[in-house]
Amino acid sequence: MPPTRHRLRKFRFDRPQQIAGVLLLILLVQCLWVIARKTLSESDYQYARCGREMWEKPSPLAGYFTSCGNIHDGTLAYRAAGLPLTVERILAGQDPSTSTWEMRHEVTHISMLLRLPFTLAALALGACLWWVTRRLYGNTGGYIALALYCFAPPVIESATYPNNEIWAALGLFAAVYTAIGVSHAMQGPRKRWRPRIVLLTVVLGFTAAAHVSAFVLALLLTVCFMAYLAEGKRAYLPTLLIVWVLGAMLILFASYAFRPDAFSYVFRSEAAKLAFSLEPARTFFATLTNAGLTIAAAGAFGLYLTMPRSRYFGNTAPLIVAVLLLVLMTPSVASEPWLWAVPFLLAFVGGVFADVLEMRYRRWFLWITGGLLLAQAGLCIAGLPLLTR
Repeated sequence: MPPTRHRLRKFRFDRPQQIAGVLLLILLVQCLWVIARKTLSESDYQYARCGREMWEKPSPLAGYFTSCGNIHDGTLAYRAAGLPLTVERILAGQDPSTSTWEMRHEVTHISMLLRLPFTLAALALGACLWWVTRRLYGNTGGYIALALYCFAPPVIESATYPNNEIWAALGLFAAVYTAIGVSHAMQGPRKRWRPRIVLLTVVLGFTAAAHVSAFVLALLLTVCFMAYLAEGKRAYLPTLLIVWVLGAMLILFASYAFRPDAFSYVFRSEAAKLAFSLEPARTFFATLTNAGLTIAAAGAFGLYLTMPRSRYFGNTAPLIVAVLLLVLMTPSVASEPWLWAVPFLLAFVGGVFADVLEMRYRRWFLWITGGLLLAQAGLCIAGLPLLTR
């Protein structure tokens, strides 16, 4: 028999990818505009200082990972903020004792270096949203979801200062849809499982490094969706769950430089404690600059209830996750689960709107959708100066 040939999937950059690239470029320009006009805060310096210490010289004191003390709100944001400055210091030949405060006089564009990793995380999340929604709902659904995402003020704000929220949002979204991909792959040959299982382990590990509570939610959602989708393969779930938990904990342990005393504080800080509140959702939907997102979400939900053709798993799954995250809060640590809900909410909107645009009302609904996107873009651009304060 002739040897089996494995072909890599050819990367295409046709018209749909070009349009998505333009939208992401618009998001990048907005983020850079805000960063250029936003002064460095004490919080920015703290993330940079502690992040540099994680890479360069963790605290020798037992129980203290850095001079910030016990890090229980996720190490990923600190490491992301500190890494560019550490690399710049090494390339510039500066002394290790040079503080971030001193570096601002010696390194050009320190504000950009400090915040760019978070902008890149927002772009990666947008790319993930486009990839998922295009595969599920076609080009139209992908365009709608990505356009709303690129003009979402909460996304731009989280992309322009050091924080764990944008990383947790990226990790949670990637984990849920990677788990769904694993479920579908399990219906095929085993050789297709392994890469996806490894990828999901890595995604869960980075999600845990951003927020332990996001990791717990990702794990629960992974198990629930896979138990629903992996028909005939559910017996593998306990073994896979052990693999994912151990692999994620190993990555999280590595983020604490394999220091047991600092790592142990994750389990003693109640960082994964969850509670429910309607206030985050009320604030999100009542904000004027989010008016386009609010109208789109309300319209999509109304259409979902009245159109049987929209009530399928591809639309229902992101709706369930979005509703769950919009009413969650973490009382023990500062976090914004409502921001984690944004990509799921926009995926739901893109899916329902794509369904309507396949019906006989396509022409007039296309005008409504276009006007809604333009209105949200206008509100977002008009509100950019507020994000520089």
